[in-house]
Amino acid sequence: MEPRIKETSGNDQLKKKRNVVFILMAAVFLTFGTSPAYSHCDSYDGPVVKDALKALEKNNVKLVLKWISSDQEPEIVTLFNKTYSIRSGDKEIYSIVEKHFLETLVRLHRETEGASFTGLKPAGSTKQIIKMSDKTLSDGNIDVLLTDLSKHISSVIKEKYVHASDLYKVKDDSDLKGREYVKAYIDYTHTLEAIHDIIEHSDGNSLKHEH
Repeated sequence: MEPRIKETSGNDQLKKKRNVVFILMAAVFLTFGTSPAYSHCDSYDGPVVKDALKALEKNNVKLVLKWISSDQEPEIVTLFNKTYSIRSGDKEIYSIVEKHFLETLVRLHRETEGASFTGLKPAGSTKQIIKMSDKTLSDGNIDVLLTDLSKHISSVIKEKYVHASDLYKVKDDSDLKGREYVKAYIDYTHTLEAIHDIIEHSDGNSLKHEH
């Protein structure tokens, strides 16, 4: 009986993990479309800049090294030391140098992802879904997020279904109604197909995402 209990527990954990991935990724899909290619690590309220400012405050460059590759470390360490060395000097000069350090760090981080860098975005530009997901990590509790996202996903899918269903009834009445139905049908079925693909590939390695 003991091996059977362990197996059930393992299956439950796997199902829970897959459900978490499904809900989060489906919410991202439903919010931003079928080709997620958006960023949040290049904003002032993103995790990279937050860690960078904390590192400068504590004079601890190790706090930001996780965001870059080992090959990039010498450039960042050198720039960090130069930036910190003038921290207590002229505020205007320090502000310029600090911004250069932040931009360099974020640019190098995005290079590790094969992503482009177009400059730091202002605080408040990070999507609410990302803020919520970051908060669950700091709080150590994902239950509230999962509940809210489940409701949102169900609402969006139902809305797409109702729209397609209404047009299905009149799809043969005219070319115009037929084309409206096809558009709604594609939107509805592609949404479900994309969510299904997320479930089937929820190992965390098959979905490329830029932050």
